[in-house]
Amino acid sequence: MTMLEAIIILICLVLVSNIISHYLTFLPVSLLQIALGLLLALAFKVQIPLRTDWFMLLFIAPLLFNDGRHFPKAELWALRGPIIANAIFLVLATTIVGGYVIHWLVPDLPLAASFALAAIISPTDPVAVQSISSQAKLPDGVLHLVSGESLINDASGLIGFKYGIAATVTGLFSWQHATTDFFYIALVGAVVGVALMYLIRGLQAFLLQQGISDVVLHTVLQLVTPFIIYLVAEEGAHASGVIAVVAAGIVYNFSNQNYAGYLPELKIVTERTWDIAIYLLNGVVFIILGIELPVAMTQTIRNPNDSTPVAILDVILVWLAIFALRVIWTLGNMLFHYLNPSKDDVRPSIGVALLSGLSGVRGAITMAGVLSVPYYVASGAPFPERSIMLFIAAGVIILSLLMAVIFIPLITKSKVSIMTRGSDLGGDDELQSQENMAQGMVEKPSEKELPEVNARIYTMQLAVRRIESERHTSNQRAVYDLISEYQEMIRQLQVANRTEEQLVPFLEDELKLRQVGLNGEAQVLDQLWQEGKIQGRTYSYFQKNLARRRQMLINLPKQLNGSHILVQIGHLRHNLNRLRYQVIAHRQKGPFYNERLYVEKECAKGGIKALSTFLKTTAAKKHRYNRQLIYQIIVNYRNQIEQIKQMNHAQGHSPRVTYDRQMRELRLKALAAERTGIQNMLEERYISWQLAAKLRQYVNYSENALLLADNVEDN
Repeated sequence: MTMLEAIIILICLVLVSNIISHYLTFLPVSLLQIALGLLLALAFKVQIPLRTDWFMLLFIAPLLFNDGRHFPKAELWALRGPIIANAIFLVLATTIVGGYVIHWLVPDLPLAASFALAAIISPTDPVAVQSISSQAKLPDGVLHLVSGESLINDASGLIGFKYGIAATVTGLFSWQHATTDFFYIALVGAVVGVALMYLIRGLQAFLLQQGISDVVLHTVLQLVTPFIIYLVAEEGAHASGVIAVVAAGIVYNFSNQNYAGYLPELKIVTERTWDIAIYLLNGVVFIILGIELPVAMTQTIRNPNDSTPVAILDVILVWLAIFALRVIWTLGNMLFHYLNPSKDDVRPSIGVALLSGLSGVRGAITMAGVLSVPYYVASGAPFPERSIMLFIAAGVIILSLLMAVIFIPLITKSKVSIMTRGSDLGGDDELQSQENMAQGMVEKPSEKELPEVNARIYTMQLAVRRIESERHTSNQRAVYDLISEYQEMIRQLQVANRTEEQLVPFLEDELKLRQVGLNGEAQVLDQLWQEGKIQGRTYSYFQKNLARRRQMLINLPKQLNGSHILVQIGHLRHNLNRLRYQVIAHRQKGPFYNERLYVEKECAKGGIKALSTFLKTTAAKKHRYNRQLIYQIIVNYRNQIEQIKQMNHAQGHSPRVTYDRQMRELRLKALAAERTGIQNMLEERYISWQLAAKLRQYVNYSENALLLADNVEDN
């Protein structure tokens, strides 16, 4: 297989894994990517030609630079001392203790290589640690400490890894030389990274001042920055490229605001481009891991000293060793702060320490590092026990993910989703969904600091109200079409961000209301037939249509016991049936065609009337059905009526130009209402500046897409 074909296959599998993870939300996407790679290797005998010499450059440089770019300045600066201590001394302790444990378990693996393996499995995935720790409700001090440590322990782990590999390859190692060399490559690497980053940022500012404001040019410049810095540090200064790119990323983070004013759209474009790059790089690493696993397992099986059961036991023991060390370290840190009167009293807790240990999920850096182990040493002999190194590293990654998936929900008594680098494009998942505030068409939130979901729903409700205020006789179809779009987005947010306990009664209410509407449609249909206003074949057709829709509502509760994908399939089937009817209706001529439109309109009116009557009953008032849900169903009926009116008046021509113009005008007014709502929530302190910026970004994206579509049509 050529490299080009391999790249295409890897990218396609990354996309497939993230699509699957949308439905299998209880599994980290990294595990799915490993499984897809393993399936590809076993079923199709696929092998990826790896060049270990460029693996560090291609994967580690951009991943670490991106971590530095997102270093949370304000929250973690106060803990800079403990964070750096953890990132250095905890990694050092893990390297030493883990190295001896690995060497004891695998005597054929040289001690230097054992230290290298222990060092590379020391770094934790920062995105996974932050997402797990925040959801596990760790104390703020512990949360910031483990999150900050995870952002910079990659560098110390990789340096230890490179020393161990170099000692194994050359057969030479001196503690005195290693200590001196460490300080040299670390300090020089940091200086090179900082200096080059300032130089590149200065070049960017100069180009912008000269009027060279091509967004694509500046985006590409930022993408190649970590590769340039890594190469200059490694090849030019013979220092640590890892330290250099981390330092450069932090400098970029601190100096980012100085250049944002030149070209506001540059930040948006570069951030999204970086999201895509990290999304692909992280996914590719785990898929390659899955592809390489059969090779490592085969070589392990063939080695008489490394049977498969023993290798699996080695993985478990190594993970237990680093897990126990992390738990003990966290307990010691909590005890130190508890006994220190100048610190907040955080009582040492075994539960918190266990959660901290479980949150130490290993990720792409560990995998990228171990895949860079050379195949041969300096003498030309094969690298000793390379396959078992790969097997143990892969096993520790998988086991750390599985242990977090299984035991964190048991300890916290709550569902915890695990993300890794690139598994959420630009997302900010620290805001968790709470009880939906949409108890009416537009209700003012009663709590301060709204979560993102509630704030988005509120702005969409304001947009709907603004669209309603613009309704008049000539634009009713456009109004109800756009309201239906907003209602569908609101519904998706409500469903996606409710717990299973909240979701079941919510969907049961929807099924009940839709059944009431269908009963109203059936009553109108029977009345029209009894009064002789419709033909027999029309009555038969709509009877069958109503029977199919009723059956779908009956089947949906059974589907709700399974995956949410079944609910989506149910909605899709309903929409396809509706589309099929519209196509058939358009093909009909004469009175039968008009009669169908008449029945559709009268049935829709009957559905609205039945809902109105039902909601006035004492039982319905006591139940207090979600008013947002009621409004959505009624709008669907109104939209159906307006479409039929439009079809009746059109008869041979379609006023598409007028409709498109009305939709554009309404969309712009709706977006203006959303923007006003965001400003009002910010001024009343219902949302933070950060959330306001994110909500405005949604509005800006929608507005830009609308204007871009207009430009395309004009051209």
